Amino acid sequence: LIYCYRKPKTKRAKRFLEKREPKLNENTKNAMLIRGGNANLTVTEVLKDIYAVKKPFAILYKRKNITRPFEDQTSLEFFSKKSDCSLFLFGSHNKKRPNNLIIGRMFDYHVLDMIELGIEKFVSLKDVKNSKCPEGTKPMLIFAGDVFDVNEEYRRLKSLLIDFFRGPTVPNIRLAGLEYVLHFTAVDGKIYMRSYKVLLKKSGCKIPRIELEEMGPSLDLVMRRTHLASDDLYKQSLKQPKGLKPKKKKNISHDVFGTTYGRIHMQKQDLSKLQTRKMKGLKKRTAEKSAEDGGATPKKSKSA
Repeated sequence: LIYCYRKPKTKRAKRFLEKREPKLNENTKNAMLIRGGNANLTVTEVLKDIYAVKKPFAILYKRKNITRPFEDQTSLEFFSKKSDCSLFLFGSHNKKRPNNLIIGRMFDYHVLDMIELGIEKFVSLKDVKNSKCPEGTKPMLIFAGDVFDVNEEYRRLKSLLIDFFRGPTVPNIRLAGLEYVLHFTAVDGKIYMRSYKVLLKKSGCKIPRIELEEMGPSLDLVMRRTHLASDDLYKQSLKQPKGLKPKKKKNISHDVFGTTYGRIHMQKQDLSKLQTRKMKGLKKRTAEKSAEDGGATPKKSKSA
């Protein structure tokens, strides 16, 4: 196969291609939210609320798209390449699978993982009459339930939800910025998603008293079908470039408390020539010198 590469003719096209080139530190993952051809009002409202939570790292497709991700994935891969999104949420509704959501992620513009969830109960952002968090707030994610660590499908769902809602990577954290919590609970075959706003109240000391106020949306979900990547492909998707791996420093070690120890290699020293006696009181006496020479010096006879 002959691959033909056409150089960009304009500066705008050049910037567009440079933006999509592979980077050592990738951009924040964007998500596309797609309505199926037969999506009902509940599914549409869910997609709008998730879009409001995910903004500005999300794209909401307003037109209906007649596609079935588990049967044909070409349309999803086309939209992913067009909008440069590596995450997706597809909503549909039919008699066999009512109020259906499909959450997934891409690797190299191909579907990696895909999990189908059914909506059993939904409370919208509009239904909860409380104050909301500002747009673009990075949420704190909490997962409750042993099944998230025991079952492989739930473990992959946990990884997928973290990927979807984690937001941008930040170097520093401000206490006042920790105001949004997403809580996922897995129990009795169901997944409960709840969102809360963190309220910092006065406590009489430096550490404030924390209260959680339900903000919406809240969802009761049940897992249906799954399409998981093989272990080899999943391992390949987690591979990091060599430029990001920290270089090993020789002769440096750390203990369990984080203390750094360094080993220094020096040439062999002749300690016999080391000068240690500089004070008058530390100088060797005559008897000590004669003992080192191998015998005592004879005493001088007194003259008559």
